[in-house]
Amino acid sequence: MRILVVGSGGREHALVWKLKQSPKVEEVFCAPGNAGTAKDGDNRNISSDDIPRLVQFARDNRIDLTVVGPEAPLVAGIVDEFRRQGLTIFGPSAAAARLEGSKVFTKKMLRRASIPTADFAVFNRWQEADRYIEESDEQPLVVKADGLAAGKGVFVCANKAQARAAVKSILQEKTFGDAGLQVVIEECLVGEEASVLALVDGDTIVPLEVAQDHKRAYDNDKGPNTGGMGAYCPAPLVTSEIMDEIVRRILVPTVHAMKVDGCPFSGILYAGIMLTAGGPKVLEYNVRFGDPEAQPVLMRLKTDLAELLMMAATGRLSELEGLEWDPRPAVCVVMASEGYPGDYVKGHAISGIEEADALPDVKVFHAGTALKNFEVVNTGGRVLGVTAMGSTVAEAKARAYEAVDKISWKGGWCRRDISDKAIGKR
Repeated sequence: MRILVVGSGGREHALVWKLKQSPKVEEVFCAPGNAGTAKDGDNRNISSDDIPRLVQFARDNRIDLTVVGPEAPLVAGIVDEFRRQGLTIFGPSAAAARLEGSKVFTKKMLRRASIPTADFAVFNRWQEADRYIEESDEQPLVVKADGLAAGKGVFVCANKAQARAAVKSILQEKTFGDAGLQVVIEECLVGEEASVLALVDGDTIVPLEVAQDHKRAYDNDKGPNTGGMGAYCPAPLVTSEIMDEIVRRILVPTVHAMKVDGCPFSGILYAGIMLTAGGPKVLEYNVRFGDPEAQPVLMRLKTDLAELLMMAATGRLSELEGLEWDPRPAVCVVMASEGYPGDYVKGHAISGIEEADALPDVKVFHAGTALKNFEVVNTGGRVLGVTAMGSTVAEAKARAYEAVDKISWKGGWCRRDISDKAIGKR
């Protein structure tokens, strides 16, 4: 099998690394990739949003399966175009990718299907949204730009003033451009969050092991929201009973509703779930592997990923007899550039990656990196996902940070408390 992975982040490196392990895989290409995928696969300098060139590459190189990492090309219709050209691709159609591409679409679908989520209202005029906030009770609110905003379009507002400022930023000041033509204002759910990922082929749902992400920049969940500063898998807060409820009340009715609406979902359905006092509720949907959740999840997966994704892409998940997992937990610590999630300086040489990679049960996944004059340099805000397994969460954490401490570059930093929520629960 010849496989093309589209994207350049830590998720894509984890996909390339895991797919390459399959005895059925001859070659794994990554477009455009990073310094890590260059080592574990074969990079091609094609942007992830250049759909015509990606189609041409797949045709010219006899690609058997294309796996799309990031959300933007999915929302833009890469899957539709590949299928029109008779090419096999893993991911949802543009119509189904609206689950991530439009928060308004998702919230309305959840309401129609009676799937538990936060109460909400939708606005496209800032004056009306402002009046709604002013007339509401003083309470925390969440304000979301409708479209894709690189993980920065969600504001958790402690009071009316913050909510009004967020609405003004999105609707009046056009901070997020067309992604902010509408806003969703919803109640702020309270509880612990979990990342529930499932393989879907339009009919069959195969849940993966649950992970927990760490969105806030600093220790103890302080600071601004980021794309994710680390993750661990499994997440002991989601018991088998809670998982059964999530599948029954959330995943199954979502897949059914999408099929009834004429846009059946195929690919990775990623539900951000808040475990509230009233039970699990949907915070948001993504339509691809999470980053950094993919790193610990795929590190633990023992089932052949290439075979698994091909079955999902061709509607054969019902033939799957189950998934095999390494019983040991995995912890991923994200190392970031100085200044992230704000402005940061690129091009600093990174040392110690090979020493960290040489540790037992450790894999350093590259995210924002490139090769420059035979050196690995930082090119993004989130730079590396240092991932380790251990017999317990505490052991996996200790091993991950042992590897982190071997790596350095000017201004590089990380949270030091990734997975602490799980230690003692397992």
